[in-house]
Amino acid sequence: MYAQIVELRPMMIDELALARAIHVLALVHWIGGLAVVTTIVLPGARGLPNANEAIAAFEAFERRFASQVRISILLAGLSGAFMLAKLDAWDRFQYVSFWWLDLMVAVWGLFALMVYVLEPLVIHRLFHEFALRNKDRAFAVAIGLHAVALIISAFAVGAGVLGAHGELP
Repeated sequence: MYAQIVELRPMMIDELALARAIHVLALVHWIGGLAVVTTIVLPGARGLPNANEAIAAFEAFERRFASQVRISILLAGLSGAFMLAKLDAWDRFQYVSFWWLDLMVAVWGLFALMVYVLEPLVIHRLFHEFALRNKDRAFAVAIGLHAVALIISAFAVGAGVLGAHGELP
């Protein structure tokens, strides 16, 4: 039996690896939260007996999650832009073979628009009014829209992972 000598060196984390880790963690929080809202929170609120209770239940979760997801979306955007800059990969947007990169940026842009602009300025009030008039219909529409967003987001994440590893045409 031979003893192995292990040389201990200070651990250095590559800034690109750190950016990728931040990017993945931000996406897990953001899209995971979207999945929770779509499959648990909205259906649970819809099942409550009256509109005021349903709105209150949904808004209690949404109020806490909205501030968190704003940070996750910001971190996903900043880390993504950092990786593109670090790799000098901006030119990839001009090639059809990098369609998955365009998809990820489009999904990010739509969510940023929704979370930072439309939801606080318009959608929150419109949904509240709609739910007071017709709770079941308002929550059904919200569940449907969130489901579409979840499917598109999951597809974008999957395509991004496969594309980043050279597994897509």
